[in-house]
Amino acid sequence: MATLQAQDFSERSPLYPRHAGARLGQLGHAAVVAGYGDGDEGAQLQRCALIDLSNLARVGFRGNAAAGYLQARGYRLPDRPNQAQPQEDGSLVARLSQSEYLLLGSLRDAGSRIQQEEAGWQLGDSANYLLPRQDSHAWLLLTGEQVSAVMAKLCGVDLRAESFPPGSVAQTSAARINVIVINAPQGELPCLQLLCDRASASYFWDALLDAMAEFDGRPAGIDALL
Repeated sequence: MATLQAQDFSERSPLYPRHAGARLGQLGHAAVVAGYGDGDEGAQLQRCALIDLSNLARVGFRGNAAAGYLQARGYRLPDRPNQAQPQEDGSLVARLSQSEYLLLGSLRDAGSRIQQEEAGWQLGDSANYLLPRQDSHAWLLLTGEQVSAVMAKLCGVDLRAESFPPGSVAQTSAARINVIVINAPQGELPCLQLLCDRASASYFWDALLDAMAEFDGRPAGIDALL
C-alpha cells in the first residue's frame, strides 16, 4: 500500500477530519488510513480496535429477481433475511429482507469486484434494482475480544457470540441512530461490520471510541488487516 500525502486524496471518507496524523495509504482509487503511529496494531486489533472502511466498495440490490441475478453472477446467498454469507474472495453478502441484499467489498481486491457489479448493472425487464450504498452509508469495522461489551453500551440487542453467532445480521439502533451490524469474523479475529448513515459517521465514530475507552480501544489502520 503506497504512502500518500493529504493533497493526494481523490476520494475522502466522511471521517477524514478524524484521521489527523494518521499514515495514509491507497486502496484502489481511494485514500485510506493505513495505520496510526508505529505501534503493534495487530495486537490492538485482537484487543479492541476501530477501523474506517468507508472507502471500500459496497452496493445493494433489491427485487424479486435480485437473488437469481446475484446467483448467476457467482454469489452464494444467505438462506434467510438477517443473515450474511462470506464469499471465497473475501467479500460478503448480507440479506436484509426477503428481496434485498447488501454486498460488501473485500480488501483482497480493494473492492474491485463490488465496484464492477455497480458499474456493470443495467436496468432490464426483471425486478432487480440497484441500490447505491457508497454515498448513503459509512462503514466501520469493530474488532477484538471486547466487541460485544463495547456494543452493549450503545445497543439494546444482545451481540454476544452465543446470541449473535457469525453470519448474523441486526438492523437496529446504536447510540440512537439506525445501524446495520454484521458478525463477520476474520479467521479467529472477532469482527463486527457496522454501517450507519453517512451523515452520522463522525458522531457514531466518537460514540464508539468513547465506549471503547474502558477496554483501551483505539483506532487502527487497514494495514493491520492485510
